[in-house]
Amino acid sequence: MMAAPAYQITNLLEKMTSVDKDFRFMATNDLMTELQKDNIKLDDDSEKKVVKMLLRNSNFNIWELLEDNNGEVQNLAVRCLGPLVCKVKDTQVEAIVDHLCNNMVGEKEQLRDISSIGLKTVINELPMTTTSLAASVCKAMTGRLSAAISQQSDVSVQLEALEILADLLSRFGGLLVQFHASLLEALQPQLKSQRLAVRKRAIICLGHFVMSCDQILYMKLVSMLLDELSKSNNSSSTRTYIQAVGAVCRQAGHRFGDGVERVMPLLIKNMKEADDDELKENVLQAFEAMTFKCGSEMSPHIPDIIKICLHYIAYDPNYNYDDADEEEMECDSEMEEDGSDDEYSDDDDVSWKVRRAAAKCLEAIISTHPELLDMFYKQVSPQLIARFKEREENVKADLFHAYIALLNQTKPIVNIISQDGNMMDVEDGPISALQNQVPAVVKAVHKQMREKSVRTRQGCFMLLTKLIDVLPGCLAEHIPAIIPGIQYGLSDKQSSSNVKIDTLSFIQSLLSTHHPTAFHPHAHILVPAVIGTVGDSFYKISSEALLVLQILVKILRPLDSHPTNFDFTKYTTPIYQCCFVRLRAQDIDQEVKERAISCMGQIIAHLGDSLQAELPSCLPMFLDRLKNEILRLTTVKAMTSISNSPLKIDLRVILPETLPVLSSFLRKNQRALKLSTLSLLDSLCRNYSNVISDEMLVTVLSELAPLVNETDLHIAQLTLTLMTSVVATHPTSIQYISKSSLPQVLKLAESPLLQGGALASMLEFFRILVAANSQVLPYSDLLNKLVNQVMGSCGVNVHKQGRANIAKCVASLVSNNTTQAVTVVNQFLQGIPNQPDYALTFSLLAIGEIGRKADLSKIPALKPAILNSFAHTTEEVKSAASYALGNIALGNLQEYLPFILTEIESTPRLQYLLLHSLKEIISGQSASPTGVQILNQYIPSIWDQLFKHTECDEEGTRNVVAECLGKLCLIKPEELVPRLQASLTSPSAMVRTTIVTAMKFTITDQPQPIDNLLKANIGDFLNCILDPDLNVRRVALVAFNSAAHNKPSLIRDLLKNVLPHLYRETEKRKELVREVEMGPFKHEVDDGLDLRKAAFECMYTLLETCVDRLDIFEFLSRVQDGLRDHYDIKMLTYLMVSRVCQLCPGAVLQKLDKLVEPLKQTCTTKVKANSVKQEYEKQDELKRSAMRAIAALLSVPGADKHPQLGDLITQIRSTPDLTILFESIQRDNGDSNSMETS
Repeated sequence: MMAAPAYQITNLLEKMTSVDKDFRFMATNDLMTELQKDNIKLDDDSEKKVVKMLLRNSNFNIWELLEDNNGEVQNLAVRCLGPLVCKVKDTQVEAIVDHLCNNMVGEKEQLRDISSIGLKTVINELPMTTTSLAASVCKAMTGRLSAAISQQSDVSVQLEALEILADLLSRFGGLLVQFHASLLEALQPQLKSQRLAVRKRAIICLGHFVMSCDQILYMKLVSMLLDELSKSNNSSSTRTYIQAVGAVCRQAGHRFGDGVERVMPLLIKNMKEADDDELKENVLQAFEAMTFKCGSEMSPHIPDIIKICLHYIAYDPNYNYDDADEEEMECDSEMEEDGSDDEYSDDDDVSWKVRRAAAKCLEAIISTHPELLDMFYKQVSPQLIARFKEREENVKADLFHAYIALLNQTKPIVNIISQDGNMMDVEDGPISALQNQVPAVVKAVHKQMREKSVRTRQGCFMLLTKLIDVLPGCLAEHIPAIIPGIQYGLSDKQSSSNVKIDTLSFIQSLLSTHHPTAFHPHAHILVPAVIGTVGDSFYKISSEALLVLQILVKILRPLDSHPTNFDFTKYTTPIYQCCFVRLRAQDIDQEVKERAISCMGQIIAHLGDSLQAELPSCLPMFLDRLKNEILRLTTVKAMTSISNSPLKIDLRVILPETLPVLSSFLRKNQRALKLSTLSLLDSLCRNYSNVISDEMLVTVLSELAPLVNETDLHIAQLTLTLMTSVVATHPTSIQYISKSSLPQVLKLAESPLLQGGALASMLEFFRILVAANSQVLPYSDLLNKLVNQVMGSCGVNVHKQGRANIAKCVASLVSNNTTQAVTVVNQFLQGIPNQPDYALTFSLLAIGEIGRKADLSKIPALKPAILNSFAHTTEEVKSAASYALGNIALGNLQEYLPFILTEIESTPRLQYLLLHSLKEIISGQSASPTGVQILNQYIPSIWDQLFKHTECDEEGTRNVVAECLGKLCLIKPEELVPRLQASLTSPSAMVRTTIVTAMKFTITDQPQPIDNLLKANIGDFLNCILDPDLNVRRVALVAFNSAAHNKPSLIRDLLKNVLPHLYRETEKRKELVREVEMGPFKHEVDDGLDLRKAAFECMYTLLETCVDRLDIFEFLSRVQDGLRDHYDIKMLTYLMVSRVCQLCPGAVLQKLDKLVEPLKQTCTTKVKANSVKQEYEKQDELKRSAMRAIAALLSVPGADKHPQLGDLITQIRSTPDLTILFESIQRDNGDSNSMETS
């Protein structure tokens, strides 16, 4: 440390001896500030002075500060110890700890308390990264603590020592391995202490102890606990040992599984024999911990635990729930309903703790066993609903949580069904069971929505919100029962802010998930209640109310659904007035301002025709908000709602001033603002073209050219859409567009990135340009501009995807004029013989695109020209010719399809290309009902021709044949699927491969007529997983993966039989591994690798779509094997680990030790020094992916306390390269989470 800071430290130490408390406070504070600086390093002299001042009995030391009359000085003195131990040498740290320990066991009570606080401060402030320092502290502290625990007669000292030891074990248990045996010896007797507090703190210590102790000590402890529990003959000691068992299970559940079979009989026996409520609570808490931590081992015992829990959630010996009284209470006045049940409570009655523990245990069972969902709905949920009448608030909250856990487990099934239109829930399935229980749920909670208890009302709203999240629209018939509770929640003056916000949040969910007509009879209650909260002084309530009001306006007058006869006009003025007050106000919260703008936008869009007199005063406020940098984005979105309204709101009062402001937004570096502004401008051009003049558009058009580029295709798409609308409504603007924006459009057309919506917008833009028939930009000029991009001198530089896009643009120019189409095709044909490859490819693509919609059969030179191109030396030209022939056939099927089938038969060398043409025909014709009807007559001949090639030697040809067969089956499933199925028995493995692949192409992500037939027969196709041929098994797995991804309903019922075979294919087989000699080297070839990859890909897909049908523990055992497999499989299993951490964290926690070891191996593996660059890159990618998996494991609740994972994290943090990588991944995860939250 430099001289100046040393002098400063000396001055501070002198001031700490001052009689003035302010001097002492400031000096101590300054000392702590100095010690907390990262760059401070104490030299030997300064270190000795500080430690001497803090520890020795000099004139004025730290203990005098700690005993200071001023509390702030005391606090600062204790806090100084934390940073101090990080700055001084290990010997000084040991001296500090030794001094604190001596005083902790000393005679002075005040000194003992202060020393205990000091020791806890030292433990909590020690850095985890400096293991040597932490080890020194642990070494100095542990022996003294264990001695204090076992030998001290003063109970208060024991309690302090136990508490400090718990902190020490929690943070540095892994560093205390050498002391574990002595600590266990010291702790075990404390479980028999006469003092309850000592026993409880000893249990806490043992819980932290088992997280890091070795297996021998762990088994010794568990055996001792179970032995003592089995021979315990009084309830007090029994409670202690059951609590200890629960603590051990909670902290080390991954180890506890082996002891479940021994523990369960003891717990159940005590549960049956006990008449002690606290003991029953402890047993139920132990059940809960074991359910969470030992899922697979507890599975056989779950039915027994459920019976016990269902019995004890109704365990209330001191209170009689009279059903008749309950029915009578429902009819009572509001004053009577407001009465609290607290009068029935008895201070000595702790039976509520038993009921609460039973409810929590049921929640744990429901959360960890989704496979028992059907049973839960039959046995558990009816009794949960019946117990919603519970009189104790805490118990009721946990009952609500248990039912919400049931709803959470049902949600994935609802999601799968919503994604798969063909999946219908069976009559006794969980969804239908839930639908049947909705009336009972509403009946149980609707009265409680008006209770005085805030927590109860919030629980009701939380439960109902989750219910409609799982089953949208399920409360439609029960709105009358719910409305009084909503009204009470919003109008009760004693309601807290949180209750009002929860009520409004529930209304929002309710309105968003039900048909508008369900609320019309109750509008006279809902509207005034919501309007009343809009004016609330608390900004969060007002903001939430404005959000609800937006939705309520849509409900009162739904414009996007069937019109209703509901009279909304009587609510128009009050709604407008309450929102206008908020819109006009300047001194309100930003969030309220934004919500007021959005709400007013919806009000004008839906009710504007009834507000004609108010619009001249309201609309200028939107213009004013547009000029506000903070509010402009919200205003643009609100104005988009208004401009899209079918009511055609008159915007003339603000439109001339609005367009220049909007055009200026297109220059801003704010993407969301640009996107919203382009949408608004497009809407204005389409809906207000008669009000917008060409002069008004000039400012807008001048800003568009820079937006048409490949850096942001979404912005480019909206810009092209806007230009299309401008051309359609203001043809005179073409002159300006042709000069300013058209060059950018043509440049974008060359981009290989152009695709999807942006490409579709460009094609429509060119079509409208030609349709405008402008003299400024005639069709011929536009055609030349497009063609010259490829045919000109720079055409060779245009990417092949760019050529394909320009070909589509050329086709869009002639899409409405067959004569022009034929002329253009003839021009292309004339140049074909002498064109370079890139130009020839473009010509063929353009001819094909034109031929999709135009009949080109009258051009005699077309067929020979294309067939000649099949013989070209370049694959790109051949592919373009194949594509062109297939598309031309779509223009005249009768002419070209027989020709293609004949050529397939007669020209074997061109089969692959001709089959591609046939695929284009089938795909194109299948896109419309008319096309299917035309194709039907040709299906027999196509099918026969395709089947001749199912045994082709070339895999590429077989794949095209399979795709064509699959697409044909979609057209005539009843006739063709049985024929496909019959071919599964073919002796040829190649035929079977083709047939299974064809079945894969029948599975799409949209509902199809084939689905029911496919579901009935898909099992026969999937039996090919057992085929003796490797390739057949691989394509069967690929087909299975496709079904699981696109239509999980097809395979869900087959999983029980298929999964064992799938898991078998994940195993590495020695008989499929062979050695190949490559010169002097031997190279290992694994013929089963592709098969294993396909199996693991299926597993990953099942995790996304059928997790409720998986035995997650068996699944994880396969994943852990994959973590040691080939590079490609490792990469897949890392993804699976991350996903399973989100879906089944409890199961992951139990398997954590098996998952951590292979991940650790990957992270610590080093590439050989003479390896090639690719090996280094592969290893780096493996490490990065493994780190992502480790970060996901770390996010699992409780994983941070797992010893093996903790060791791995410590190892990562002690390796600079790994630390940098891990921290970057954690930052990325944090950024993505924040983006999802926003």
